[in-house]
Amino acid sequence: MSFEEPNALKRLEFMQSAKNVAIVGASDNPSRASYFVATYLLSASHFKLFFVNPRIETILGQKVYKSLADIPEPIDIVDVFRKASDIPGVMDEAIAIKAKTFWMQLGIEDEESAERGVAAGLNVVQNRCLKIEHARFAGGLNLAGFNTGVISSKRNKSI
Repeated sequence: MSFEEPNALKRLEFMQSAKNVAIVGASDNPSRASYFVATYLLSASHFKLFFVNPRIETILGQKVYKSLADIPEPIDIVDVFRKASDIPGVMDEAIAIKAKTFWMQLGIEDEESAERGVAAGLNVVQNRCLKIEHARFAGGLNLAGFNTGVISSKRNKSI
């Protein structure tokens, strides 16, 4: 079975059916993307978050786990903030815990790992931000720091 990037409706389905999200490579540094994504998801989504980083004890007041295997609940989405060379090992962990979806953040792709994930029964998303996708479907991209204004020559009749 080969990897095929899921379309927008499939990604929406993955998010709607998910309850527990593990953020692998989570950081306690507010300038890091994983921290910004975590704060958004905690405040704007229905997800219960689990942070994974072997070098940190807490993030945003929550316990941080050393590995996916240490998380005491089933994980629906593994959201990965690690460099591409770390993806095969994280994929091994996700397969071992029987995660449902393996989500690689913006700029992260690994076709071989994606194919392994699909073969093991996981949904796989590459090079997409879970926060951006959530905000897009929730209609809140502007609240998430994105200017969604439409440039048009048509006059806005509501003004």
